[in-house]
Amino acid sequence: MKIGPKYKIARRLKAPVFEKTQTQKFSLREERKGKRKRFSKPKTDFGIQLNEKQKARMFYCVTEKQFAKYVKQSLAKKAHTPAVNLLQSLEQRLDNVVWRAGILPTHLSARQAVSHGHFLVNGKKVYVPSFAVKSGDKISIREGSRGSKLFSDVADKLKPRWRHGSLGTKPKKKSRSKTAPLPKKLISSLIWVK
Repeated sequence: MKIGPKYKIARRLKAPVFEKTQTQKFSLREERKGKRKRFSKPKTDFGIQLNEKQKARMFYCVTEKQFAKYVKQSLAKKAHTPAVNLLQSLEQRLDNVVWRAGILPTHLSARQAVSHGHFLVNGKKVYVPSFAVKSGDKISIREGSRGSKLFSDVADKLKPRWRHGSLGTKPKKKSRSKTAPLPKKLISSLIWVK
């Protein structure tokens, strides 16, 4: 998925949705821009909700078509509110699970590694970043990819809550909590789900 200029997108959304924009340089620039007094037209409720949707879409690196599919699925589920269902289904994506486990530093690098076939789910090679990981699935690095510099110090990088494997290289997804962890500055109740 090609995203485009990350700084411009983050400035337009007024949130550091990419790892690249979660730096001090970006926050200082936003502070300086905020001090200038310019007249800006107040956003409508629809505009605010649309902005929150775009933040979620950019944070999870999902296209508009994929996001629409996730929205349709979340509306069909009756478990929680549609916004919570949506965020839970986005958190279950394989690329997101690899990133949350701390194996790779960014969403985009996790997405690329999954699409290059570096990971196995329950012993089977998976190329699809949108693969829905269920609780109890074992995610491991493919034998041929373990020697790569990309995965040289995986045991050190793994976050403690994901350490379930023998060598720390097989993160096992824990059972889902009621709500998925939210990215910074994303208000789940305002995501536009019609």
